Amino acid sequence: MNSQHDQQPQTDQPVADTSGTVTGKLAKLRSDPKGWIVFILAVAAVIVFFGSAFGAGIGLWGWQAGLGILPWTGLMALIALIVAIVGIILDRRKDRKTRWPLLGIGTLVSLGFMGYLASYAMTLASLPAIHDITTDLADPPQFSALTLRADNWDNIPGADDSAMRGMNPRQRWATLHQGAYPDIRSVRIDQPVAEVIEKAKRLAEDRGWDVANVDPASGHLEATATISLFRFKDDVVIRARAAENGQASIIDMRSVSRVGIHDLGANAKRVRQFLSDLSGTTTTAS
Repeated sequence: MNSQHDQQPQTDQPVADTSGTVTGKLAKLRSDPKGWIVFILAVAAVIVFFGSAFGAGIGLWGWQAGLGILPWTGLMALIALIVAIVGIILDRRKDRKTRWPLLGIGTLVSLGFMGYLASYAMTLASLPAIHDITTDLADPPQFSALTLRADNWDNIPGADDSAMRGMNPRQRWATLHQGAYPDIRSVRIDQPVAEVIEKAKRLAEDRGWDVANVDPASGHLEATATISLFRFKDDVVIRARAAENGQASIIDMRSVSRVGIHDLGANAKRVRQFLSDLSGTTTTAS
């Protein structure tokens, strides 16, 4: 007869050894350090860029802090690209085979991201640092329900420009505006004022703008547009005046950024697109 001890089942199970997996991952990292460095820097630059904008947009930090982080993301991408280029050159000189998977992905991400940043840099360099765009420089539409920012005429460029010497900020703004956006002008629409404003209201709502005030009878509409991951607010006012015995309307529009100095052309783009949609075929008012 077998003893009770002999009859007891064996309960000990083998324990999986994970050290080999960890060692394998570390070995892969050690075998391609520059690939991992390039990949991590490139991906981190993109994540930090959009994360800083999104965080500012939902109120985790101020928009100034969010913008302040962005140049550092460009530096991260540049460092990643430099590491990749130097690594490839050294591999060629030492007759070593370049490990491409991580290095290639990181390099492409860096190049794409730097191209994305370069487009913004080109816009900054090619357009004046203004944030108030209108179709009527002499008599811009005025806000009533919304409030024009208190510093609207501060920090207008050109104070040290000999060509604008003696001009006040508003005159410099008008000069810069006309030079950069000569196509932004009043338009004529062959519809009565009330109909134009009603249509403008529908278009504003379709765009997701917050309509603050609309008065078809007097030809006035105000709204606020929210743009980008930063959720910047731009205020818009539209004015319609009767022409040709009330059978047509002269339309003026103004779009103003609530914060910042340079709008990167966003307000001009908004005015162009909105007036084009409002009129179907835009006709410049004479």
